[in-house]
Amino acid sequence: MLSLFDVNVLVALLDQNHGRHEIASNWFDTNSLDGWATCPITQNGCIRLLSQPGYPNPLSVSEAIGNLRTAVSDDYHQFILDDISILDGTRINSRGLSGHRQLTDVYLLALPVTHDARLVTLDTHIPRIAVKGATEDHLVVI
Repeated sequence: MLSLFDVNVLVALLDQNHGRHEIASNWFDTNSLDGWATCPITQNGCIRLLSQPGYPNPLSVSEAIGNLRTAVSDDYHQFILDDISILDGTRINSRGLSGHRQLTDVYLLALPVTHDARLVTLDTHIPRIAVKGATEDHLVVI
C-alpha cells in the first residue's frame, strides 16, 4: 500500500542526527518498495522545520529544498495532490476533532484514505475517528 509520509517522518529521514532517524530509515528500507508519497503540506512542513533557526541542525531553505528534492527523485515516490477539503462532511467527522491542533493531522489522514493509501507518522495522537472510512490500515505509527 502506498504510504504518505507525515512531516515528522520526512524530517527524521532527512536528518541523520534526528533522534528517530534510525527508526524512520529502517521502516523506509523495509516498506518503500510498496511506494511512498509526499504532498504539498508535508513537503512545505518538512522544509519549514529543517530550515528553522531553532531546529537543532538547521539547514538553509535552499539546502532543505535540495535534500527533499533528492529524496523525492526516488523511483518509488509519488506526489499526492491536496485535492480534498477539511470542510467535506463526507470525509471529515468534525465531531471527532477535539481541538485546532488536530486539523492538519486529520487532513493528512483523510488524504490517503481518499487515495487508497496510508499515513505513516511518528504521532500517536491522530484521531482516526475524525476521518470517515479510516481503518487501522490507513494509519501507521512507527
